[in-house]
Formats: sequence, C-alpha cells, structure tokens
Amino acid sequence: MMKGAISWFEIPVKDIQRAKDFYEDIFGFEMFSMDLGDDLQMALFPVEEQTVGGALIEHSDWYVPSNKKGPLVYLNANPDLEKVQERVKPAGGEVQIAKRLISEDHGYMAVILDSEGNRIALHSDE
Repeated sequence: MMKGAISWFEIPVKDIQRAKDFYEDIFGFEMFSMDLGDDLQMALFPVEEQTVGGALIEHSDWYVPSNKKGPLVYLNANPDLEKVQERVKPAGGEVQIAKRLISEDHGYMAVILDSEGNRIALHSDE
C-alpha cells in the first residue's frame, strides 16, 4: 500500500562535515554519520517512525550540489521558521527568499542556499 509519493531524499554535498555542521546549527538537531565505503559518505536527518527520511550525501562522481536546477526539497522548520532562517547566514548559508506566506492553508516558506550551494526550501505552519 502506498502511503505517500516520497519515501526518501538525498541532498548532495561537497564536504559532508561542513554540511552536517550547517544543518545541525540551523535546526539544532544531531545528525547520524555513515561511511558506506567507495568514497560515499552520508549524514542522516533525524526521523520519526512512519515519516519520510533523508540524508546529506557526498560522492564526487554521483552527486553535485545545485542552486538553480533540479527538485526543490522543503525541510520542516516548525515551530519557528524565522528562528531557523536567522541561523542560516551565521552557519555559512544565504537566505535567497525570506520567510513569506504561501497561503493560510499551506503556511510559510523561505528559500536558502546551504553551505554547499544547494537551493533548499524551509516550511512552517506559522
């Protein structure tokens, strides 16, 4: 039975430790690092049971960060997108689109460039 269209996501990075530090700094959580061999490194986002999981992933031949092309991943910035957004620049990123209302039904969003140059969206209910 299909529970949702998304089951996993990966965000490409050039430097796994720098990217892990960036996301831990802006969200205030701890990520789990994995060395999968063959120059493949991952840092897993925390995940609760029955939710979508994802990771930062470094492999120079398979993954390339992008700030213009490809899918836009929305990361959960609840309960306060504004606080997460304020941590982006000190952590080595850039706010491209500041927090703004999507709609009353869909909450708020912002778009950032992470420490690796990836375009990432942030989402919150308020």
